[in-house]
Amino acid sequence: MNNNVQEKIMRGHKIGGLMLFLVIALYILCVPGMIFGITSGKGIINIVCIVWMALGWILLCGLKVLKPNEALVLTLFGKYVGTLKGDGFFWVNPFCTAFNPAAGTKLGQSGDVAVNNKLTTVATAAGAVDMQTLTAYANKKISLKVMTLSNSRQKVNDVLGNPVEVAVAVMWRVKDTAKAVFEVDNFKEYLSLQCDTAVRNVVKIYPYDVTDNVDTTGDGEADDGSLRGSTEVVANRIKEEIQSKVAGAGLEIVDARITYLAYAPEIAAAMLQRQQASAVVDARKLIVDGAVGMVELALERLNEKHTVELDEERKAAMVSNLLVVLCGNHDAQPVVNSGSLY
Repeated sequence: MNNNVQEKIMRGHKIGGLMLFLVIALYILCVPGMIFGITSGKGIINIVCIVWMALGWILLCGLKVLKPNEALVLTLFGKYVGTLKGDGFFWVNPFCTAFNPAAGTKLGQSGDVAVNNKLTTVATAAGAVDMQTLTAYANKKISLKVMTLSNSRQKVNDVLGNPVEVAVAVMWRVKDTAKAVFEVDNFKEYLSLQCDTAVRNVVKIYPYDVTDNVDTTGDGEADDGSLRGSTEVVANRIKEEIQSKVAGAGLEIVDARITYLAYAPEIAAAMLQRQQASAVVDARKLIVDGAVGMVELALERLNEKHTVELDEERKAAMVSNLLVVLCGNHDAQPVVNSGSLY
């Protein structure tokens, strides 16, 4: 990417109030000036006043008002002359024009939505709603605030090939206005595209759940990284991936967060059954471990108290009965043996 364009901050131009006062004052002075020129017979004064009244308003085109965290990239006959930053009332060369190729791009952000509503109102009142008209009325100011880009959900295959749906919110801001408008065609669309590709590049490295024999760090050893269990790590990798791509466009990625993560609908039911089966197996394993401990304790206590003498066959029957009772899903039905044990 070509990085020859360097941002130049224009200083000493916060004289908008003074220029406005001078222009209005000169227009007011034109009236007595013309009267004096007529009465004194000095036609040159009348010519100057007429020329000023016809062309003096051009100076008003150089008045620029900026709110905090706003900037204007100015060009003069196609050449970049500098960037206005900071809040205030500025005056610049009236032939300078503001340049912002991303002014008409809507990404669903708060500022874009507000501008879009205003443009729609203007276009509706004018009887035209085509995009060229909307772009013509677009605000050329560049916001330096931290903005949030919430791209739509993407369907991506994880490292095991399972399709998952992911949505990411990216907090970003313009760091270098010159690079943002001159190094890429449209820095908003460029950022959106890089967010999509970064999500795909990072998500395909991880499994959805913790899986054996999967290396997510690239060190050649299996680890327990996963999309569901390592959300912070995955989000940081996505942030670094995007930042590496958009740094040349004068953008800074402040933060990135995963806002939605789920299996794709076509496999969601099957994966839910898999999770349920895994949970049932884990629960059964815990029940069996507890039942075996209880049987061992029962046999030890019977031997210690000499309550009853059992041979190996009877012990096996007792163990079998206890395990059936303790591990079964239903309540046991007691049977009273009123006769001999044997």
